[in-house]
Amino acid sequence: MEVKITEKDNVMTAQLIGRLDTAVSQEVATALQPVIDQANKTIVLDCKELSYISSSGLRIFLTIRKAAAGKGGKVIVRDINNEIRQVFMMTGFLNLFEIQES
Repeated sequence: MEVKITEKDNVMTAQLIGRLDTAVSQEVATALQPVIDQANKTIVLDCKELSYISSSGLRIFLTIRKAAAGKGGKVIVRDINNEIRQVFMMTGFLNLFEIQES
């Protein structure tokens, strides 16, 4: 699992690459801490290359959403694949996040 964070025009983008499962969730949460610290901005979670997400990964998304809500920021989840879209539908995450396709 790889996380690449970039910032441009007050938008922080976190590119998630690989499988976000329980085994790597703590490492990913640590890697995403700069995003959480600046949750007053627009945060884009780029999932184009995210192949899988576990409940631990969903918890990280919720943590980011909660931080943004508390700091007046916004979270956009971009380019989820069909499998992750199904997980988002089953868990109600489609209603919690703004989902965009590029």
